[in-house]
Amino acid sequence: MTTLPPLYPTARLRRNRRFEWLRDLVAETSLSHKDLVWPLFVREKDAAPTVASMPGVRRYTLEELDEALTRARALGIRTVLLFPVIPPELRDEVGSESLKDSALVFKALARIKALAPDMGLMADLALDPYTSHGHDGLIKDGDVHNDSTTEVLAKVALMQAQAGADIIAPSDMMDGRVAAIRHLLDHNGHDQVGICSYAAKYCSALYGPFREILDSQGFLKGGHKKSYQMDPRNGAEAIREVAQDLHEGADSVIVKPGTLYLDIIHRVKETFQVPTFAYHVSGEYAMLKAAAATGFLDEKRTLLETLICFKRAGADAIITYSALEAAQWLNEV
Repeated sequence: MTTLPPLYPTARLRRNRRFEWLRDLVAETSLSHKDLVWPLFVREKDAAPTVASMPGVRRYTLEELDEALTRARALGIRTVLLFPVIPPELRDEVGSESLKDSALVFKALARIKALAPDMGLMADLALDPYTSHGHDGLIKDGDVHNDSTTEVLAKVALMQAQAGADIIAPSDMMDGRVAAIRHLLDHNGHDQVGICSYAAKYCSALYGPFREILDSQGFLKGGHKKSYQMDPRNGAEAIREVAQDLHEGADSVIVKPGTLYLDIIHRVKETFQVPTFAYHVSGEYAMLKAAAATGFLDEKRTLLETLICFKRAGADAIITYSALEAAQWLNEV
């Protein structure tokens, strides 16, 4: 009888890593183009189509939306998240442009729904693209006033639904806004329109390039949004935020940012078992682009690894500015 040497590995975990087909068979997590949501920016004709901090991201005019949707659909992208770029001259203290029938976002929603009725259409909902002070709500006594902001947001949400949005995505972080939106939608014949709330949105340093692409970087007065976005030091508070939004009628939730908050994604999914979206934000996108441009990182490998880590943490879907590139690379596999 042969005596085995001490600590001889009778269970060799590497056996399941020998071949690509075997690695695929035993993989615990999968990633496909169906998991991706593409943020789509719409602009007026006189606005620049690109910004320096987000190479590869384009802002489309209404007339260019057909081109954008055709490209996305060819790659298998089935959901877009719409953001309007509002000219400075249309912004004021109360974001009045957000409630005008002629506003760019409503035209874009209607056009997308007409061009691609089978595509999932999400509408970001916040007032910061419309306010001259750059905050997500109405200012009262030097601070963003929660309840008056919520009233406006609910009205805008109803107009977004009427224009064709399938899902409303409130990103403002006001308390009670999900309940207000759900109530107004339900009582106006839009009970089938979903709400995907930015339930755990942190006050992060990683949003700078996003503000540039929305032309909002010079508008923020007061310097930060710490009185309503979450403190990065807190984790348990995210569970309370998600619980509140679900209680008020949210159908799915977003954790933002993504890469630095994988623990939050995991805790939310494990706690609630509801559809959970990770937001791969502009700063994360810009850092990867910069590192790839210098040759410090392989963009394809790093991006796909990042996205698969979101899925492994518990995300069901991923909002990413790299959706088109990721879909193309995933389709090549």
